[in-house]
Amino acid sequence: MSPTIATRNHVNVSGHGPETILFAHGFGCDQNMWRFVAPAFENEYRTVLFDYVGSGKSDTSAYNDQRYRRLEGYAQDLIDICQELQLQDLIFVGHSVSCIIGMLAAKQHPHLFKTLILIGPSPCYINHPPHYHGGFNREDLQGLLHMMDKNRMGWASFLAPVVMKNPDQPELTQELEQSFCAIHPKIARQFAETTFFSDNRADLAHVALNLPILILQCSDDSIAPLEVGQYLHRELPGSTLKILQATGHCPHLSHPQETIQHIEDYLNTTSR
Repeated sequence: MSPTIATRNHVNVSGHGPETILFAHGFGCDQNMWRFVAPAFENEYRTVLFDYVGSGKSDTSAYNDQRYRRLEGYAQDLIDICQELQLQDLIFVGHSVSCIIGMLAAKQHPHLFKTLILIGPSPCYINHPPHYHGGFNREDLQGLLHMMDKNRMGWASFLAPVVMKNPDQPELTQELEQSFCAIHPKIARQFAETTFFSDNRADLAHVALNLPILILQCSDDSIAPLEVGQYLHRELPGSTLKILQATGHCPHLSHPQETIQHIEDYLNTTSR
């Protein structure tokens, strides 16, 4: 018998309130990365946490190479969870690649979403000069994949400090490195390729124009540079761009109070 969606994606529901906030983690992470942020909303909202198939405590036997070769496969995880829990008009909080995954899900099923809150989003990580700066040359990312093929542990110790970029909090870099290493190498490699080589710029035009969107951009982020946040703000009519004092790519870990405050402020200014 195939596992239920709740078991497959290790879904956890907490909190109280008439509205639901769903938190979606990024590449190489799991729902535990929201532990400093999600509890702050449990008094007023129902909160949903989950792991994508292949991550965290999900059922890795459900992993399918063909399905997860494209970000739409991960978007289907999100849609499945919403349908299993009979969710609609939810507040989506996504980190990194989950921002695009959430937008792809909203493109297919706009009624599921009321608001998108995007932390460190990027529709394309590769530079396309002269009009788009994604932060990486294609050769850089091919080098990362090569490293993942040749050194199953070394790539994590290389990438974690680049992503976290908060040397004053070395325990967070170590945690992220351990999280990278916890994923099955084959799944990690394919998720990395799917994440870093996808180009979803054309999908932005299909996100509902009346959908409130908050973009939270860190002031110094090597993974999603400031130019990417500004690009998204231009391409998503009605979106709000907030530049955080936080540095790195994981402000929900390194600067949770600032992250919480911006989310709360935004939700308080949009209709409940």
